[in-house]
Amino acid sequence: MKKHQNKEIQKVIDYAIAKGWELVETGNSAHAWGRLKCHYKTREGCQVSIWSTPRNAVNHAKHIKRTIDKCPH
Repeated sequence: MKKHQNKEIQKVIDYAIAKGWELVETGNSAHAWGRLKCHYKTREGCQVSIWSTPRNAVNHAKHIKRTIDKCPH
């Protein structure tokens, strides 16, 4: 698994994986660094994109964590 260059975002990625989420790597032409998907493997499942260079890394990490915590699955 690849590591994100920002430590706050990497902490949230580790948090998500510990809660059962899956990190999906994107292709070379994708805008996102990767995607986190919940364990509910249908179209209704939750997912969040992780940007490689967000404008504000701390706020982006908070947004990812909120999405993980709000997942009803």
